[in-house]
Amino acid sequence: MTNPPPGPWGRPPQVPPTERIPSQVPPPEATQQIPRQARPEPPTQQFQTANASPPIAPEEPGPPTQNPLRRLVSDPLSIVLVLVTVVALGLAAIVGGELYARHRANSIVSTIVSCVVQDKADASFGVVPPFLWQHFNEHYTNISVETAGNQVREAKGMKVNIDLKDVQLKNAGTSAGTIGSLVARFDWSSDGIKRTVQDAIPLFGGIVSGVTTDASAGTIELQGPLGTVTAKPTVTNGSIGLEVQNVTGLGFTLPSESVQPALDAFTQQMMKDYPMGIKADAIQVTDDGVSGQLSTTNATIPAGGNDACFTSL
Repeated sequence: MTNPPPGPWGRPPQVPPTERIPSQVPPPEATQQIPRQARPEPPTQQFQTANASPPIAPEEPGPPTQNPLRRLVSDPLSIVLVLVTVVALGLAAIVGGELYARHRANSIVSTIVSCVVQDKADASFGVVPPFLWQHFNEHYTNISVETAGNQVREAKGMKVNIDLKDVQLKNAGTSAGTIGSLVARFDWSSDGIKRTVQDAIPLFGGIVSGVTTDASAGTIELQGPLGTVTAKPTVTNGSIGLEVQNVTGLGFTLPSESVQPALDAFTQQMMKDYPMGIKADAIQVTDDGVSGQLSTTNATIPAGGNDACFTSL
């Protein structure tokens, strides 16, 4: 390369700088990126540890549920079982109500009879028709009552079995209802007669030490240290009496009038104030005492206000 000739001042002339024209570079074309396909990873071997639990198998979907009511209706055996269960429960409720109502009624009647006879009593109602039916209609076909045998009022050692039929309860003023039929059969022991006479007959009772019976003659004998009185039980106009047959004292026969008034007063006291028009029907002498029957028909049951024994009705 040659140097330019020097200028007039001995300096080389200044060459103006050349202007560089930038080359026109075409813009780079847009490149399309091709996604890289992921390489499949090689299968890795899984090692189970000693304590690892086995994999849980996925639950298989069960059969579609069915409407319980539809399933019940479609199964005849289920319908039969349901009906049998309902019927059994209904019968159990009826039987339970029957037993409870019967027990309650037995208790009420027993209390009434115990008050009247002044002794313990047990009552029971007839089986047919069912008691609940009788109770709802307030009409009882048959009632049986048995006393303990300790006493019937003043009569010591007397036991009574009572049958009541056609009993209808209906409160109407002084009446609590009606009884179609009442029959009372009693047994009175010889020892009971002795104790009753001793307590009930003044003076005379104090000298009675024993009582014996003669069933063939139909008589009873009141024995004492001073003598004996032989009497025959009778029924007159619905009342029980003791008719004197023979009186002996100190080996002598005495007139019956000396003892008869005392025995009459005794028997009248025994039948006094029996409720519902109860009367004596029959009496007979047995080997160990006397037995008999009392009864009444179409009787009116007194209301509680008239007789305290019937307040529970």
